[in-house]
Amino acid sequence: MAQTVHTVQAKQLDEAIHPDIEGNFPLDDAVIAALPPGTKVLSSDSYGSSAWSVTARITARSPEGHPKRFFLKVGVNSDQERHLVSDILFQYATEDSGKAQLHGEFLAMSELHKTLPELTPKPQAWGKLDLKSPPTYFFLCDFVDISDRLPDPILLGVRISELHKKSTSPNGKFGFHVPTYDGRLPQTVDWDSSWPAFFSKLLAGIARLDVDTNGEWEELATVLERTLSHVVPRLLGALESDGRVLKPCLIHGDLWEGNIGTEYETGNLYIFDSCAYYAHNEMELGMWRTEHHRLKAKVYKREYMRNMEPSEPIEEWDDRNRLYSVKTKLMYSAHVPGTSVRHQAYEDLCYLVNKYASWSGESVDPSISSVDRTLEETHISPTEVIEVGS
Repeated sequence: MAQTVHTVQAKQLDEAIHPDIEGNFPLDDAVIAALPPGTKVLSSDSYGSSAWSVTARITARSPEGHPKRFFLKVGVNSDQERHLVSDILFQYATEDSGKAQLHGEFLAMSELHKTLPELTPKPQAWGKLDLKSPPTYFFLCDFVDISDRLPDPILLGVRISELHKKSTSPNGKFGFHVPTYDGRLPQTVDWDSSWPAFFSKLLAGIARLDVDTNGEWEELATVLERTLSHVVPRLLGALESDGRVLKPCLIHGDLWEGNIGTEYETGNLYIFDSCAYYAHNEMELGMWRTEHHRLKAKVYKREYMRNMEPSEPIEEWDDRNRLYSVKTKLMYSAHVPGTSVRHQAYEDLCYLVNKYASWSGESVDPSISSVDRTLEETHISPTEVIEVGS
């Protein structure tokens, strides 16, 4: 895809039709038309790089004559400072997946912004460029001046719990009205009134993506099948038993530290790059269990649960969190061939099968790794969950 993206940019350079706009990145008419009415573009410059898109920074003037800087999304290593000073961000993507991906991102971000406007940049538009070939799509939204330093745990707990509490599923079901993309891969988010049924389809879909990338692994397939047939109905079914009603909450869907920014001037938090859908609110925290993300520290889960009580049965919270983390781990594995995270997902499934659905009392041997033992220090025990939720 990178070659396709570079070809698109070269064609745009050849087809520049706005000599009054300075810079090395010609803007397509469709992008200019999607800017706020009356915006005067002064310059547009290529900025950064991406595996599946090209990015640019735009400088403009508002109808009132105020300077406006528009910025393109840029991938930055986790140990680097991201300095985003734009008011508008846009990205290009080509091929069929680019259309679905940016459409999903626009609708996901729009749903988040509608629910809690102060937590997200305002989406402006998505669409197809006037460029005839290849078909190319863009996403446009407001942006702010942010740092990618780790978010304040207290503020993050307050904001994310507020998002979950305020959200209301449009039809009372779990899911979303279009596919959303975690990274470059689609998620199965078809509407379902049952959370265990929805989660089973979501996890099974991601497992297929993992196989496409890494090939079949018989042991993993075996424990996954057992998880879907026995563990999920038991562990997640308990959330909807004994008269319990589980509310579908809007979640960001990919809430790691790279998708959270702190505004320099105000200290406000912003979340972006969403693959949102309506889910059990605790699903949001599954990502915070993984070794390759820095939000795994206990304090983030603790602060969230000070504002959003754990679901009943509380004593099974950590097992649910382990199960939800498998989604993140297998999706990461589907993006990164050969990663050890795939084995971590296998270990988690073995643990859950041994606890909730062993075969005639026989346990499977996950060969627990040193990484998993290290992670135990970041997990919250059932006793700790009960103390936070009481």
